This record gives sequence, C-alpha cells and structure tokens, in this order.
Amino acid sequence: MKRKLIAAIGAAGMLVSVAACGSDDGKGSGADGFKGQTLTVWAMDGSTPDTWTKDVTAAFEKKTGAKVEFEVQQWNGIQQRLTTALSEENPPDVFEIGNTQTPAYAQTGGLAELEDLKKSIGADWTETLNEASVFDGKQYAAPWFAANRVVVYNKKVFKEAGVTGIPKTRAELFEAFDKIKAKGKAEPVYMPGQNWYFFDGLTIGTGADLVKKDGDKWVSNLADPKVGEAMEIYKKYASYSTAPKDKDEATPQQAEVFAKGKTGAFIGMGWEAATAIKANPKIEKDIGYFTIPGETADKPEGVFLGGSNLAIAAGSEKQELAKEFLKIALSDKFEGQLSKELGVIPNKESLQENLKGQPAGEAAAPAVASGGTTPLIPEWAAVENPPNPIKTYMTAVLNGKSHAAAAQQVEGEFNKRLAQKQ
Repeated sequence: MKRKLIAAIGAAGMLVSVAACGSDDGKGSGADGFKGQTLTVWAMDGSTPDTWTKDVTAAFEKKTGAKVEFEVQQWNGIQQRLTTALSEENPPDVFEIGNTQTPAYAQTGGLAELEDLKKSIGADWTETLNEASVFDGKQYAAPWFAANRVVVYNKKVFKEAGVTGIPKTRAELFEAFDKIKAKGKAEPVYMPGQNWYFFDGLTIGTGADLVKKDGDKWVSNLADPKVGEAMEIYKKYASYSTAPKDKDEATPQQAEVFAKGKTGAFIGMGWEAATAIKANPKIEKDIGYFTIPGETADKPEGVFLGGSNLAIAAGSEKQELAKEFLKIALSDKFEGQLSKELGVIPNKESLQENLKGQPAGEAAAPAVASGGTTPLIPEWAAVENPPNPIKTYMTAVLNGKSHAAAAQQVEGEFNKRLAQKQ
C-alpha cells in the first residue's frame, strides 16, 4: 500500500472552528428505513479498493435502502480541506482520518462521540490500534487499519554472508549485520540518521514518553534516560551504515538505495519494496521480510503504528445512518476483505489470518500488540513540522553529542512548538 500516513494534523489547519454537534434525521433504521437518503464518505486515495467498495456499497444499500457516495481524497492538503469541510453546513458524513490526527479534530468538537458503537461492535478491537480513537477518555473514532515497519532484506546478501535463518532477537540481527560487514561486499543495513518513525518505535519499546505534563501544559521529555536507551539502539543500527546522518529515509529514497543490490536490509514499510522493484526489477526474487526483532525472541521491537480511523462528523445530519455504515465497513467480513486486498493490519487480532499470503503484512502483524504511536495530544502536531527537533537531536547524537546534551540543544524549540495554539 503505497500511501502517506499523516503523522498529525498541522496547527494551522485547526484554526477554523468546526461544528460541535449534529442531529438525527428522524427516519427509522432497518431495511428501507433510510430510503431516499445518500451518505457521503470521504476516503483517502488507496484506501478503498474497487472490489471492497463495490461489496460494501451493496451490503449498505441492501441493509438500509440508502445510497452511499465515496469521494476519494488526496493526502496532500487534507488537513485544511477536512477542517474547512467540518465547519460547513453539509460536511462529509463519514470520513477517513489519520490515526494520530484524531485528537486534534476531537478537541475542536468536529467528531461525533461513538461510545455506543464501541460497545456494540468494538469489544475486541486491538487495544494498541484503538488508543488513537480515544480522546479525553471518550471514543471519537473507530480503528480501521494500520501498517508498521518491518525488516526488508536481501536474501542473496544474507545467504552469501553465511546468515542462516531469520534473526529472532536484536542481538541475532546485529550478528547477521556483523557477518555481512565481514564479507565486505554489501552495506549491512541502510540507516540514515533521521529515520524518525523507526526511532519512535524504539522509544515505545523502551517505555519512553516523549512529552510530559508540567502543570497544565505539555513539555519535552526528550532528556528521559529511556529515550537515551532507544537512541543507543538506533546508534547501533546506524553504526552498520554509511547513510547520511542528517537525512531521513526519503532523502534519498532508501528503497532505491536498496534496489542496487549492495545493501543487506532496511527498516521500512512493506510497500517500499515495490519502489525497489520498480527501480530494479531483477531484485524482486531476492526480497524478503521479517518482524523487527526485539531484545528477546518472545517480544518484537516496538513499532510506530501508522494507520487510519473512521469518524463521523459531529455536524452530520445522518448520525444513525453513518453508524450503520461503520457497522458494515468495520465488520469482520469487510475488515478481513480489506486486509486481504491491501495487506494492511485489520482492527482485530483475530482477523490477522487474512494476511496469509501477504509476506510484508505477515511480518508486520506480530509487532502490533506491542506497538504504539506518537503522543496522542493535539499539541503534538507542530512538533513534527520541518525541521523536526527530534530529528535534529538524532543527528546530534550520531555526530558525537551525548544524549543529555543533544536533548538540551533542542528542548527550547521542542517546548516552543508544544506551546503553539491549535
């Protein structure tokens, strides 16, 4: 699934106030109970494959008697576009939202509460995926799907270096890198200095919090020793790479570097393999995937869970009809179908069997239970705007500064961003 999962909504996009509440249309539910109505659903480009959309539409129309119109949106500029739409008289009834965008929209009153929906169909939603749908203890969205990073590796490079079997622990992975390095024919791993979302996963694994409360405001917690532990792990990965210390995985595209056949592995999304194959079709036969291993074999490395939620606009006049749509779209049948078609992580662990035959998805699934996100606070949005101060911190450590000194270097800017009005 080649798509950009937005980390958080930009601060500027939240300056427009949105409608705080909606109303029921007064018509009954059940077959033909909503006949004559049309539900508008905003879905992002790439999220709704044709077969899934056709089948969900048929099921929805059969159950409700209503019509549904899917309007495909582009990620570029979606924050301002959606914010504006939610402030108008006729917002989209249902819409896809980046999982870590949810708190910012919930804070403004743009999202309808979905406590009743959670009780009726969400009892077994995966906890780590549902966390991003909750704000101030209330359910404001529903988890739809997620994706996380895996180790994308070159089977040929591993084999030629004498690496047998898939590494099950972090130490075993570093041993594999040592063998590739000793062979001298390939770079063990491509790890640029600012692969921020991989680093975020490492902080999740060490139990670090990137922010903390100081009175009634959020401030940087980057100086936390647990963040330093995560950075030491990152530093170890980077020690096997000649990648730039001041660039991220998109500069240059790490998959295109990998495509040259002189790299043992990179940490990335499963769909990045397609980028490598496009650059060099011959490498396809050598590409494999495995779960990022953690300290012990029984628990994978922490990962950032990027993904999407489905929400209902508070200003929609079709609240009950919208909930009927969510019940269908989020049902086991259609969650499973979406997972099969896109290779994404479904919202229930019991549905992960649908990833069979999707090697990247199968590699990603084991890490979901111990994964997480960036801080789920509206104030987080501005932190990741370029230049992200955490990326600056990472480069500083890789260039020789201590964890404490690097954290102190960016703390002022970090706090300044957290203090920006949303």
